[in-house]
Amino acid sequence: MKVYSGKDIRNVGVVGHGNSGKTSLVAGFLHAAGLTNRLGRVDEGTTTTDFDAEEIERKVTISTAMAYLEWNKTKINLLDTPGYNIFINDTLASLVAADSSLVVVDGVAGVEVQTEKVWEYSAHYSLPRALVVNKLDRERASFERAVESIQQCFGRTAIPIQWPLGEEKSFHGVVDLLSMKAHAYESNGNGKGKSGDVPQEASAAVEAAREKLIEAIAEGNDSYMEEFFDKGTLEPEHAVQGLQEAIAGGKLFPILCASAYHMVGIDLLLNFLTEFFPSPVARNTVQGTLPGGEAVERKISDEEPVSLFVFKTIADAFAGRVTCYKVLSGVLANDAHLVNFNKESSERLAHISLLQGRTTTAVPELHAGDLGAVAKMKESLTGDTLGDKASPILYPPVKLPEPAISFAIAPHSRGDEDRLGTALHKILEEDTSLRFYRDPQTNEFLLAGAGQQHVEVIVSRLKKRYNVAVDLKAPKVPYRETIRGKADVQGRYKKQTGGHGQFGDCRIKLEPLPRGRKFEFVNEIRGGAVPKQYIPAIERGIVETAEKGFLAGCPVVDFRVILYDGSYHTVDSSEMAFKIAGSMAFKKAMEQAKPVLLEPIMNVNVYAPNAYSGDLIGDLNGRRGRIQGMDSQGDRQVIKSQVPMSEMLSYASDLTSMTQGRGSFSMEFSHYDVVPQQIGEKIVAAAKAARSGEEMPEEE
Repeated sequence: MKVYSGKDIRNVGVVGHGNSGKTSLVAGFLHAAGLTNRLGRVDEGTTTTDFDAEEIERKVTISTAMAYLEWNKTKINLLDTPGYNIFINDTLASLVAADSSLVVVDGVAGVEVQTEKVWEYSAHYSLPRALVVNKLDRERASFERAVESIQQCFGRTAIPIQWPLGEEKSFHGVVDLLSMKAHAYESNGNGKGKSGDVPQEASAAVEAAREKLIEAIAEGNDSYMEEFFDKGTLEPEHAVQGLQEAIAGGKLFPILCASAYHMVGIDLLLNFLTEFFPSPVARNTVQGTLPGGEAVERKISDEEPVSLFVFKTIADAFAGRVTCYKVLSGVLANDAHLVNFNKESSERLAHISLLQGRTTTAVPELHAGDLGAVAKMKESLTGDTLGDKASPILYPPVKLPEPAISFAIAPHSRGDEDRLGTALHKILEEDTSLRFYRDPQTNEFLLAGAGQQHVEVIVSRLKKRYNVAVDLKAPKVPYRETIRGKADVQGRYKKQTGGHGQFGDCRIKLEPLPRGRKFEFVNEIRGGAVPKQYIPAIERGIVETAEKGFLAGCPVVDFRVILYDGSYHTVDSSEMAFKIAGSMAFKKAMEQAKPVLLEPIMNVNVYAPNAYSGDLIGDLNGRRGRIQGMDSQGDRQVIKSQVPMSEMLSYASDLTSMTQGRGSFSMEFSHYDVVPQQIGEKIVAAAKAARSGEEMPEEE
């Protein structure tokens, strides 16, 4: 593989809603460039970038894959990203390595929920964008309807620079509106069209589309506008230059058309990527900080000290950890010794390579702006910065949304238990949107992800990659307890034995605190009624008892204890006696202070077409949800609500059923609120029954 300098590289994120044809499009690019003997098919599991066993089985992209090709003396690095909601965090994490986005839109469905989300991600990184309407060979596909959908969502600055020839099954060619040349393709050809004149039957539509395009290009530049007013058009070279400037500046977003399945328009798309998308060095500089936190800029140039950013980690069962990075400055030579500035450790990059799906190709060096990979690095993980020890810099890691749903996870057997920790550690390195932790209240191990399918994929990977079987179940809801009233009680512990006895006596007041204040202990002892050395023991007794709960075994929160009086015995008093006295006082106070259960309330955003809004709102109300508002996004609604966590445990599958898979949701913790009395009584009764069952002796 030839080594390319930054000006001859294009780093393109291929993004879009799930099933819009991103992976098929990448397969078409690779086939057109002569890198595959036949066109890879998603339904056959033969594409280069969907190589994981789970992706082949489910026929969806689960994590971003890299590929590259050479076209018109330019190297194009492609990032084939996930498009389904539960895997889309990986798209956000990977786009940090892109310099432009190719947004794929289904020619039948038009703009969908995740199309809008990846558009926002691309805007977040200030990436130049273009859209390609794919699958125009399908039944009910319509380029004009798709364009209308795009412009409704993203504005009139999204404008066609191509026009299709034929519709649905008869879609066979593409007109380039800049050159006014038609390109016809053979069915299932090699992706290279035959150039000719625009057919008479399409000339009226093509002329109208070209006029709108030229006017849009001219609007972005005063000199072009004058030329347009004088001549009614632009010189071909001015039109091309004006479009390049408008794309780079985020003023225009070209719309192209294709059928990846039949290789129609693929060569024109590759021409577009090389001619109109900017190179990484065109960005000029990248922002970072010094280890002390001071802001600093680094020029994207071969002349600068070497630095690179790790944007993805792949856990390969055979190759081990594969680290994917972007060279942001300098020239990275094979076998380089760099410093990981995040971990303050040294790394040797032996055998730097390029990734073509899962296949690696060794290269001697990589220039500023290029993407690469290296296996078996010691400590470097996603979000780390490596570079020359003499020129430290830290690039900011990508901040991903917190997981939406958790599942309790337990090893299926003792053998699985021994291997689980190591296997999960490798998977967590690869997928930074996952969380694995132990709930201190329920003592369950929880695996948290973006949705049920996300967690199920991880469980399947554990089995297939590492031969670790685990059982999944819905987690226990982390209820809390609190008080609504006040109490004033005495806790007195006295025990007389043959020798020294035990004596501790305290008087406390218990009162509620505002939600979220947790616990306060106030010492108002005067005159030595309780010696100072025993006061921490009283607090400890109260805290430990509160952790065990009063109603349903859930921790008690948001309360204040005021210790104001007590008594002691010079011989029989001890820390243990006062700890027990504090515990007794707390239990007695809870009986009087109107204890209630609290439940976690979640902020829930539901995204779905307008047609489903009524049903979704009714369903959320039925889950004890409170609707906070609604926002329109084209023909879709965002329903904002607050819903108890206990009502959301099965929501992912229910939403899929209600919206035929067209809805998605996000969820994050908001606050705790009081459980309604009827529901609270059932929870308390179930907790008491569980405790009594545990205490019953086993039958012989």
